This record gives sequence, C-alpha cells and structure tokens, in this order.
Amino acid sequence: MYVLVVYDVNVKRVVKVLKYLRKHLNWIQNSVFEGSITDAQLYIIKNKIREITEPEDSIIFFIARDEKWIKKEIIGREKNPTSNFL
Repeated sequence: MYVLVVYDVNVKRVVKVLKYLRKHLNWIQNSVFEGSITDAQLYIIKNKIREITEPEDSIIFFIARDEKWIKKEIIGREKNPTSNFL
C-alpha cells in the first residue's frame, strides 16, 4: 500500500516524529512523508506515533490501496475539519 503522512505536532515532539518516520518512509517536505509499506508496518508506525504524540497533535494518514481510492485516517485533533461542508 502507498501511505502519505502529514503531521502538525508540538515543537517539543517534532524531532522525535521526524526521526521515527524517516526510518520507515520517504521525507518529501516539511512534515510530510510518503512510501510503500505493508499493513503490518503501518500498524507498527501508527502505534509508535501514538506513543510519541499527544492528543492535541494532528497526524493524518492517507492510505491508498488502489490508484482510484484513498483512505484518510487522523490520529489526534483534526486541524481543519471538513464535516461542515454543505
């Protein structure tokens, strides 16, 4: 699967998240990583990110199993909720 990870975390945790994600994914710009990983690797990454971050942080996983579809998962607080769109 292809994963895109975008994060906005407290400055105290930025370096920890950056260093951890660099071990598993490709850094493509500030606070953005991408890469092809397995379901098991994704599970491990998400659990470790939960350990590193706090509820006020925002980490978004875009998970594409097929070229036409993408699944969005958010750990923590969503900074710009889209549920208010009409």
